[in-house]
Amino acid sequence: MQETSETANKGWVLALTSVASFMVALDALVVTTALSTIRIDLRASIEALEWTVNAYNLSFAVLLLTGAALGDRFGRRRMFAAGLTLFVVASAACALASNIGALIAARAVQGAGAALVMPLAMALLSASFPREERARALGIFSAVTGLATIAGPVAGGAIAGGFAWQWIFWINLPVGVIVIPLIRHHLRESTGSGSSLDITGLVLVTAAAMGVVWGLMRAHSVGWLSVEVVSALVAGTVLALAFVRWELRAREPMVPMRFFYSRVFSSAIVASFLFYASMYGTLFLLPQFLQVAQGYGPFGAGLRLVPWTATLFIVAPIGGNLVNRLGERPLVVAGLGLQAVGLAWIALTATPGLAYINLVAPLILAGAGVSMAMPAAQNAVMGAVAPSEIGKASGIFNMARFLGGVFGVTAQVAVFAETGGFGSPQAFGAGFVPAIAVAAAMSLMAAIAGLWLPGRRAAALTPVNARG
Repeated sequence: MQETSETANKGWVLALTSVASFMVALDALVVTTALSTIRIDLRASIEALEWTVNAYNLSFAVLLLTGAALGDRFGRRRMFAAGLTLFVVASAACALASNIGALIAARAVQGAGAALVMPLAMALLSASFPREERARALGIFSAVTGLATIAGPVAGGAIAGGFAWQWIFWINLPVGVIVIPLIRHHLRESTGSGSSLDITGLVLVTAAAMGVVWGLMRAHSVGWLSVEVVSALVAGTVLALAFVRWELRAREPMVPMRFFYSRVFSSAIVASFLFYASMYGTLFLLPQFLQVAQGYGPFGAGLRLVPWTATLFIVAPIGGNLVNRLGERPLVVAGLGLQAVGLAWIALTATPGLAYINLVAPLILAGAGVSMAMPAAQNAVMGAVAPSEIGKASGIFNMARFLGGVFGVTAQVAVFAETGGFGSPQAFGAGFVPAIAVAAAMSLMAAIAGLWLPGRRAAALTPVNARG
């Protein structure tokens, strides 16, 4: 009887954390196929449209570690429910926005709510499943959240094509109303080490990320060698170094640098940063290529991403099951190698007149690759720390993931802006090709980083290298 109750509890944990994470992952890129509609409705510039994506991802990324710390200190279930509530309220504010500035501000608040939901979902999930079951649970979780990430443009296109773009955000409300009470009723409370909040670290990492992102985003408008861009990039770099120095000396750091003494942890984090940079940048540009260069509507563009979406849904659970049998390294390296090949294939063949059928195979390759890599990288991070520090590890992983997304969108749009534009299908294609080539290079670098993950036997012998 107790075993049945325990199984039911695990089922609730997996279901509720996956649904909540699906919502916040979906909204990371749900606006991409609706950008042209939003641009016309709110009279927004291209730079402002880019901020509708990056405002969410940036606030999400820099507040993730604070979200994890709040959960460790005040209760993961309590703060998980509070974050989902904030996310739902901010979604309503996005739907009610009457100008692009209000939409960007509401998106930033949405990201703050998501910063509580995502790391605590992974922490609750990892704490509820023993190590031998965790990889499979993370595989299912990754399939759901990965599907949401890729399905964001599909859903956004369907809604923008059939309804007003505001419904992209309104649909979060009924889901939240159902899920929040279930969280309070079915999830058990858990805490971490109860460490104090690292406010100085939060300020430094936020300012560092803002400096680098601002410099990259403004480079095309004012020039790479302008005082504004050079100052922003230099300031961001200096502040990032200051953040590392502070974390090395802080009594209770938000990012314990000793985690990175573990080869497992550090290589998984670097690989995750790079492959999410590649994926998010591609997901920002590819729907636009299908619309601007090839003439499909928002819904048509979204549907043409289904090969990528379906592959993620099928392969991620299989990848999760294979982790314990093969180890993380072969899945991360092979998966990211496949993503690199798929994106390079698109970069070599994409033209405005290219028949869509020629994109299906590379989309499947890229989707299968990232599906293999995601659960393996997550499992490597979670398995490299002590159980009491899973919350912080989860926050660091997700911070790397979404800072990677911000960097990927910003860097690839910067390349696109230098070589192409929105003036014609040919101009868009001219910018799209080198930008996707950059995405392929990022995936290849991520695969190389994955080579530093240990083999299955070594990982089994040293499961918690980062304890101290």
